[in-house]
Amino acid sequence: MTDEPEIIARKTGQVGRITLNRPKALNALTHGMCLAMIEALEAWKDDDAVKAVVVDGAGEKGFCAGGDILQLHNSGKAGDDRAWLFWRDEYRLNTLIHHYPKPYVALIDGITMGGGVGVSVHGSHRVAGDRTVFAMPETGIGFHPDVGGAYFLPRLAGEIGTWMGLTGARLKAPDCIAAGLATHYCPSGQTEALIAALEAADLSDEDALEVLLEEFSGDPGDSELAHTRGLIDAAFAGDRVEDIVARIEGAGDSWSAKQAQIIASKSPTALKLTLACLRRGGDLSFEDVMRQDLRVSSWCLTGTDFYEGVRAVIIDKDHAPKWSPATVAEVDDAAIEAAFAPLDSDHEMTFLGE
Repeated sequence: MTDEPEIIARKTGQVGRITLNRPKALNALTHGMCLAMIEALEAWKDDDAVKAVVVDGAGEKGFCAGGDILQLHNSGKAGDDRAWLFWRDEYRLNTLIHHYPKPYVALIDGITMGGGVGVSVHGSHRVAGDRTVFAMPETGIGFHPDVGGAYFLPRLAGEIGTWMGLTGARLKAPDCIAAGLATHYCPSGQTEALIAALEAADLSDEDALEVLLEEFSGDPGDSELAHTRGLIDAAFAGDRVEDIVARIEGAGDSWSAKQAQIIASKSPTALKLTLACLRRGGDLSFEDVMRQDLRVSSWCLTGTDFYEGVRAVIIDKDHAPKWSPATVAEVDDAAIEAAFAPLDSDHEMTFLGE
């Protein structure tokens, strides 16, 4: 009996369809999946028969829960290039999606985190469903919101992106729509019908896709951001994690107290690193953010918190990491600055076609 392919890529009607096909792993990305997606997208880019690309995830729980974190952990421990190769090609895929010349429709109905965000949020259309849970939770494993997080998070309204990046906040469909992370909503029960309609449609007219997406839309419900946006913007402004922590600890309301509790559980090093990434990324091109991501991700393998975070969450699952340093005040700003230093010429980011 042959193993199921990790992605299923096929053409149906005028649609190039990619299904992430690791449902038991919540469709978490492997290196092979990144390469296969690049191959399909490159082939369809100049194929006049393909008018749009549709990406979905197998199973009902996850669109894509992230990358293969354990392999990255093991590669760092072994000191080999597996992690670097994965990130290089994952970030090449993110860049291809960001610049893709045709409509790219990601159906993010389910868990969409980390690497799953990278293969959805940079596309032209992101359709949230009732099961959507969208997050960048990397500070909880001693890492940073890569896959272009430093590009799209600072470009959200106010300080929503800073709040998401530091706390790993999980957004459901109404919040995704309100924040602009999702462009459309489709009830979960209608997702398969939407896919069938897209595959049967004549998408030669550039308005046909939008008409279909609106036809299958509905009311996602009220967004909590309507109530918390002012608190977010006030609390998460500025360039110092210490100041953010002081504001939420001193605010005196229940929402701020919850944010303080969440941040206290995150890696202090990852918090400082993430804020630095976001503040820099707001002024960078997409390609320069990808270069920054590769440098910072590689740097994370030289410390201790990434390994401790993966141990606590993935390996031992005790969810009790012992961060080092243990507090934000103890994190050396010079060490954070070192994370942004260029890699050697053999490991700097290059893009497809270079």
